Formats: sequence, structure tokens, C-alpha cells
Amino acid sequence: MLQNQTHPLLLPTTNLRKAEKLGVLSESFHSHNNIPLPKVRYPFSLSLQLSALEVLQLLPLFRPFLPTMAEHDLITPLLPNDGHSQPCDESQVIITVDGDLSSNEQFSNRPSTQNGQTNNNQLGIENPFEFLGANGIHVPPACTIDPFRNHTPRVEGVYEWLKILICVPIAILRLVLFGLSLLVGYVATKFALHGWKDKQNPMPKWRCRLMWVTRISARCILFSFGYHWIKRRGRPAPRETAPIVVSNHVSYIEPIFFFYELFPTIVASESHDSIPFVGTIIRAMQVIYVNRFSPSSRKHAVSEIKRKASSGRFPRLLLFPEGTTTNGRLLISFQLGAFIPGYPIQPVVVRYPYVHFDQSWGNIALAKLMFRMFTQFHNFMEVEYLPVVSPLENQKENAVHFAEKTSHAIATALNVMKTSYSYGDFMLLAKASESKQENPALYMVEMAMVESTFHLSSLEAVDFLDTFFSMNPDTSGHVKINDFLRVLRLKACSFTERIFGLLDVEQRGKITFKQFLFASAHVLKQPLFRQACEFAFTECLTHVNQYISEQELGDFIKLAIPNLEQYEVHDLFNLFDTDHDGRISREDFFACLRRNPLLIALFSPQLMHKNFSGIAKGGGT
Repeated sequence: MLQNQTHPLLLPTTNLRKAEKLGVLSESFHSHNNIPLPKVRYPFSLSLQLSALEVLQLLPLFRPFLPTMAEHDLITPLLPNDGHSQPCDESQVIITVDGDLSSNEQFSNRPSTQNGQTNNNQLGIENPFEFLGANGIHVPPACTIDPFRNHTPRVEGVYEWLKILICVPIAILRLVLFGLSLLVGYVATKFALHGWKDKQNPMPKWRCRLMWVTRISARCILFSFGYHWIKRRGRPAPRETAPIVVSNHVSYIEPIFFFYELFPTIVASESHDSIPFVGTIIRAMQVIYVNRFSPSSRKHAVSEIKRKASSGRFPRLLLFPEGTTTNGRLLISFQLGAFIPGYPIQPVVVRYPYVHFDQSWGNIALAKLMFRMFTQFHNFMEVEYLPVVSPLENQKENAVHFAEKTSHAIATALNVMKTSYSYGDFMLLAKASESKQENPALYMVEMAMVESTFHLSSLEAVDFLDTFFSMNPDTSGHVKINDFLRVLRLKACSFTERIFGLLDVEQRGKITFKQFLFASAHVLKQPLFRQACEFAFTECLTHVNQYISEQELGDFIKLAIPNLEQYEVHDLFNLFDTDHDGRISREDFFACLRRNPLLIALFSPQLMHKNFSGIAKGGGT
């Protein structure tokens, strides 16, 4: 938007000293710093060449001098039309905004790459992982959006409290209706399933007709939650046109609605089968169970999706590709299960307009969310069926591109942005909440980007989060060097400070979990990492018993950290001795380095002396 354009902005000279502290004004400012303020009737103009990003840094200083504008109003002019013609009692500086964002001069006092990533190679820090071919660690700036946060977790305001008091008798009646509807639906479903053993084939029609009792019960449940009417736009495409339906996922309400509306086959987590009442009902939907952490289970689920989508005798399939609920204000990364089979898909968007009560199932207990729903006069819900999205004809479209095209359609209809958050971030958020962290949202890292960049699984990320929590992060989610070294059993010295410096890309003396995770994953996923572990283990051995003793480990590590005390060697030995049998086996050694990949740097002096990189690239071991 600012490319190859210049934009004049006016900054009173009384604020130039504040702006100078930001370190973004050019040296030409200093020659005019003593501009006399009194007796200046008309604006004094001084042209400074700044990049667009640098001016964004200065905008907070402009605010008191700019015309009043609505928040987020991007079309309101920064200055009135006659701003240059009006007399002014202050000298002013005209700053010319250089819109070329690719300029190498922007933020000259901050090392960064063009995409906003910080590169510690530019900070002049010696890289102790260079022998692996790790050329530097790039950490994208933190995203401050929390896609899982419910925006009304507490009852606030007189209106809400009065509404709850008024609706308590109504809530009791609604609770009774909910319980009766659930019971009737459960009994009807038990009858429909009784004696049916051939679960690999479609449910017989007479059993499906009996399930209409359960579907009507589901609509009564929605009514009890305050969804007296539901606004619909569009209509479901015929099953033969789009055998798969995908939807955004905001609450537990959508599965109930789609059960009533479409009676589809769903894909659900194996844990749902054990939920009282609900487990029985979803079995009648010929559910496809999947364990998202088991590759074989995911492969089987995709096979079942393809089998049932290809047969017109089965109901259409319903999937929530986000994999979990969000607050509906953005779209998180899609899982690919619905898109791998390559069948046409109908996207559906669900909205919950509200003023006082956010109906999303975010960081709020289920019982509390249900109570809030019961105590509303009415809850609004909108369902919009979008046009069918088909894979490219005459070729096998990549599932990632197919998912991207579908998510774009949903995001456009919702008028929200797509993000790289995923279910893995929800796992990190849940782990941080269990650990009683003050702000769990600080530990989300946009796992979809991490997985695509480093091929690091969500479970591995959770393990790294466990290690990070043992470093006792402060309330802002930062860890200082002394706690970092304590957990990794490292002695404070110039070598270990260089390791920490590679993580501390902002040079603040403390690191975030995102920096720790990116650095660890960057090292762990280097092509030469496994060979380096093997090489280091072999070099440590001085006996033929294939076990490393404490003395052997200490002698090897002292090449990197001289003057290690015996108790410090002992601490490191205990860290590597994962099975605590008093010796380090090959399995112990590899397990420790997979869990703490940054420790491979301890073996870098010997590996570099042996020209490990050259040997590994040449095919040696």
C-alpha cells in the first residue's frame, strides 16, 4: 500500500526529542534540534526521509496532534485539508514517508529480516551449532491474538445480573426440557441400535426413521438453550453433489444443530465414545473415530471417509477441520482429513451474534457456559451454506491447496482472517493452564507454522513446554539465563552464554517459549543432527562395553566448558543417564539429546576438530 509513495506527516518540534529516543530519526535532525519555538508564526518545515515502518513507530507521538478519528478508521486523513495553511505557534517538521519496505536502511539499529523475523546471526553472536549446518535461528514476531479466548468469561454489568435473576425460573424449566429431551433421544437411539450388528454397512431405513425421534429431541435441546429460531442462508447441496460438509467450530451447539438438520456421519475423537448419552447417539451416526496422535488411526479415518463419501447409501459426512472450538473471531489451520479423499465439499459457516454474552466454548467451563445459555432471553445463531468447493478437474489436487481454498471461502464469508494457529496451540494453552501460568496464551506459537517448518509434532512441542516450565518463567513468560542453565545443568561461561545468546534474538537477557521452541526445533531437525549424536557417542567411548562413564563424559565436555567441577559433571551425567542405572547407554544418550537438542553444542569442539561436517557430507560416520 505504501510501495513507491511518499506521504508528508507533521510532527511538532517539541516532540522531536521524544521521537529521537526511538532511534529512527536521521542524523539531519540534529542540525535543526535547536529551532527556537517562540515567535514562530507559520510552520517551519524540515524534510526527513523515513521508511513506512519507522513512521508507524512514531504514530503514538502524533496522536495528540491529529484530528479526532474513530478507532481503526483507515480512511480518515491524518491532517485536516487546510492543515498547511493555518497559522501555528509551534515549529513543525515534515516527515517524508518512504514506502519502499524492502529498504536495507529501515530499523538500522535493529537486526531483522524482511519478513519481520529476527536473525541472531546479524547480532554478531558466534554460532555453536554451525557444525550442523544451522546457519541461524529465525523467530517470527509473537502474535497477540488468542483464538480460544471467550470474551465474556464473567458476568459483568447490572443488566446481565438482572437478566440472570429474571431468567432463573425460566432456566429451571429449560433445564427440565433439556433433561427430558436428552432422555427421550437416548431411549429412541437405543431402540434404533438394538440388534444392529452390521456397522460396516449403512443403517437400515427403518432404523433411520426411528432416529427422527432423536433428531426432534435435538431441536428441543437447542430450544432449551435459548435458540428459539435459527437464521439460515442458502441450503444444503444434494448429497451426490457434495458428499462432505465442513464447518467452522465455535461451540458444542453446531454438532447438535447439524445432527438435527442433516443427520450426517461425523468424524470424532475416540474419547467421545465414552461420554454418557452422547456416545450412544453419535454411534447411531455411524461415527468415524480417530486418534489424532496415531498415524495409523488417521490413515484409517481417511480411508473410511473416502469409502463412505464414495457410496451414496451412506449419509453425507460432516467434519470440523479446525479440530477444536475457537471464539469465531478468526480461523485456525485446517486438518487435512476432509480434503485428502478429493471429493467436492460444501463449506458452512456458523455465527453467534451477541452483545453481552459470548457463546463460544473457549477458556470457559462447560457447566458455566450452559448456565449462561440457560439464563439468556434468546441466543442468536446464523447458519450459512456456501457454494460447493470442488477439487481441480483432470488432475489430483494437492490436499493442502484444497484445504486452503476451502478455508479461504469460509474466512471470506465470516470476514475473519486465517491464522497459523492449530489444535497444537490449544494443547499448549491447556498445558499452560494446568501448570497455573498467569497468562497461558503467552505459550501459543502458531503450531501449524512450526509443524510445516520443522516437522515438529504437537506432542513434541508439549514436551519442550514441560522443559521450559521447569525453568520457572516469570509472569510475562520469560526465562533468564541462570534458570536456563540450571535446567540444562550447564555452567555459566562464555560458551554457554553463546548458546543462550542464540536464543535471545532480541538481546533482552531473557527468552520466551517461542524462542526456546524454535531454537530447539531448528537444531533437532537439522539433517546432520542424528549423525552428530551418533558421532559424539562414539567419540565419548573409550571402552568396548558401549556405555559412557561419568569420567568419559566429563573429559569430553571439558573441551567445550573447561574447569568443570566434579559435581557439575555429575549433574550432567545424571541428565544423560535417563534410566538412572549409573551409566549412559546409546539409548540414554539419544533420548537426552532429543529432549534437550541444544546440548549437542557441548560436543561441537571435538566434532569440529574431527571435521564432522565434511565427513558427514561425504557419507562417512
